[in-house]
Amino acid sequence: MSRPFKSTACTLLLLCLTMLQVQPAAAQQQRYTISGYVKDEQSGESLIGISIGKSGTTMGTVTNEYGFYSLTLPAGTHELQYSYIGYAPTKVTINLRENIRKDIRLAQADRQLNEVVITSKHQEKNINTLNTSLNKLDIAEIKKLPTLMGEVDVLRTIQTLPGVNTVGEGAAGFNVRGGAQDENLILLDEAPLYNSTHMLGFFSVFNPDAVKNINLIKGGFPAEYGGRTASVLDIRMKDGNDQRLGVTGGIGNIFSRLAIEGPIKKDQSSFIIAGRRSYMDILMKPFLKGDMEDTKLYFYDLTAKANFKLNQNNTLFVSGYLGRDVFGFGSEADMNWGNTTATVRWNHIFNSRLFLNLSTYYTKYDYSLEFKSGESDAVQQQFNWVSNIINYGVKPSFTYYINTKNTLHFGLQSTYYTFKPGRSIAREDERSSEINLRNKNAVESALYLDHEWKPTPKFGMQYGLRFSGFQFIGKGTAFHYADTTPGIRKRLVSTEDFAAGKTIADYYFLEPRLSARYGLNTTSSVKVSYARTAQYMHQLSTTASPTPVDIWTPVSNNVKPQVTDQVTAGYFYNAPGDKFEISAEVFYKTMKDQLDFIDNADMYLNEQLEADLLAAKGRAYGLEIYAKRDIGKTTGWLSYTLSRTERQTPGISKNEWFLNRYDRTHNVNLVVSHEFSKRTSLGANWVFASGTPATFADARMEYQDWDIPYNTTEKRNNYRLAPFHRLDLSFTLKGKQEKRWKGEWVFSLYNVYARRNAYTVYFRQNPDNPEQKEAVRLSIIGSIIPGITYNFKF
Repeated sequence: MSRPFKSTACTLLLLCLTMLQVQPAAAQQQRYTISGYVKDEQSGESLIGISIGKSGTTMGTVTNEYGFYSLTLPAGTHELQYSYIGYAPTKVTINLRENIRKDIRLAQADRQLNEVVITSKHQEKNINTLNTSLNKLDIAEIKKLPTLMGEVDVLRTIQTLPGVNTVGEGAAGFNVRGGAQDENLILLDEAPLYNSTHMLGFFSVFNPDAVKNINLIKGGFPAEYGGRTASVLDIRMKDGNDQRLGVTGGIGNIFSRLAIEGPIKKDQSSFIIAGRRSYMDILMKPFLKGDMEDTKLYFYDLTAKANFKLNQNNTLFVSGYLGRDVFGFGSEADMNWGNTTATVRWNHIFNSRLFLNLSTYYTKYDYSLEFKSGESDAVQQQFNWVSNIINYGVKPSFTYYINTKNTLHFGLQSTYYTFKPGRSIAREDERSSEINLRNKNAVESALYLDHEWKPTPKFGMQYGLRFSGFQFIGKGTAFHYADTTPGIRKRLVSTEDFAAGKTIADYYFLEPRLSARYGLNTTSSVKVSYARTAQYMHQLSTTASPTPVDIWTPVSNNVKPQVTDQVTAGYFYNAPGDKFEISAEVFYKTMKDQLDFIDNADMYLNEQLEADLLAAKGRAYGLEIYAKRDIGKTTGWLSYTLSRTERQTPGISKNEWFLNRYDRTHNVNLVVSHEFSKRTSLGANWVFASGTPATFADARMEYQDWDIPYNTTEKRNNYRLAPFHRLDLSFTLKGKQEKRWKGEWVFSLYNVYARRNAYTVYFRQNPDNPEQKEAVRLSIIGSIIPGITYNFKF
């Protein structure tokens, strides 16, 4: 460990130890703590974000990501209320004369059972929490949305939230507040994912039957999170039913899914296994002849998790994910890619106030390409390319519940990376040639400390510090380039080899975090936040949307980390009776050392790709409005984003600011769900967004009978595509709900009015007038797509 990292580690540990000394003072005031877990009565699933409060006061707390809570109160008799949306409020009277362990199981409530009371506690969090730019999604909400081909999708729901967009249909991932897709930290049970979609962006890798909780953080990041600069998408998997065996699944016209969960030992341990497989290849088989007969087009994924309650204070979780996409075009081309993750977590309760979660994880993302020509028994030409990235990580995280006004979060993280940029073999007849790019290795570490302070019912703040470091290490080679005019490929001067474990380049950053809230009255509050984040790895892509074969690379002696500073301010309001909630946020962020490319960059299998990279500056700012109603038969939300995203790159666009390719000035999403009866409901989703910027030639010249287009302004993204808009509908018909068997039909229409939204535009000669060029709009989806799925549960 380097000297600056050791020094900061000692400082943060001293701060932690100092604040831990608060406990004796609290004990002298005759205060005791009630703690425990809150779980679902029927399934035993831990419940995240449960509100626990002393009746008639503002003293309270919420459960953490594992359903654990700790509440310190004066000695005496107290009535506590446990409440959560969709569950009947539970009141418990305790005589607090010593520290008490109290585990609670909540019963799910009927729709008609005091719906306003059940929901209000959930909605109050909108104005009472310290966080800005935080969206919590419930799987039940996601399943109400219209779907593509009848299939529920987590990422499509994320894209309906303010500040979130995508460059087009079929685009991999999503963009948040002007950030690129690689600037989103996507966690599945704390393991990072590098590709979050199947079928080149049409479906996400998350099986909704295995997902329990979804948090999207767009600003004001807690110090626990780092390594990315745009957002955090934290997805937690279900633990599995510890009471009885259950099966959930669905059969659709694109793919089917099945999930099985149940107890390993009742009340002590459980499991869940969920899988999906598409069958477009099977459906297409009868229609493919000749060279296309061997075409493959499918994806699959498998999610599994088990948990074991070792004793009252120790719980072990083991989870994993395996997914792959396979695209094969006849017998001559094959492409496949996929993610693999494994996570082991240990929860330990030291005492009623100190909670530990120790996570270790493994992540791998890989892809391969193969092209060949010739007869199957005598291949004449063949090209293979394989690449991967592997992570090994450890993350101990502590939470210390000092009292009802103070909570401390602290811990450390360390990840070891191995990058294999590419290995290719080309064969032609008897000859072969090989390109093997050098592997890259790195270590990323961080220490963090966060303090939640709520001195009064009206005012609270969360402030913290994250100290992160990144070491690019050998075995490897450092390339040294001469300074050149910006925008021109750099010239290689020398190389330097480093032995295994030796530091080639290292970077360290202090990342301060701050969020504050002030309650204006019982129905509204204002919040502000600031966060600095550093990102030490980049995905290199020259296309509008990254592809599965784009390259991930760490920072080096030539590539600096990207650093982002973001300020957010917001107003949050709940209508009387909590009938609906409204929020409005403004943000401003600056981005330093973003990666850009010279024109005509050589992207693939290039050992000296760094010579084609440029360090750019970016800025993004905007207004986000969000209105939501989740009471009554008609529910849904409206989101609107007004924003601007710009970039300035030396040597590009005459060194002037230009629109980023992720910029959409206006973005509107309207999501509505209406229940006609207990068995029938209708869902609708309408989206409108300004077109994305694009670079087009504005003139042409003729040279030796060639028609050559060119850009007289030399500016990037000098035009904007046509606006994007689309309407989706779905209708759900539930069968008779038997005691065990529950089934429903979901009928959906995607792109109801057959809008041909432009993904990109290219130019070709007009066949009627060869001297003229004509613009051709490329649409990924240009017609209505019907879907049908039968979902079941027993």
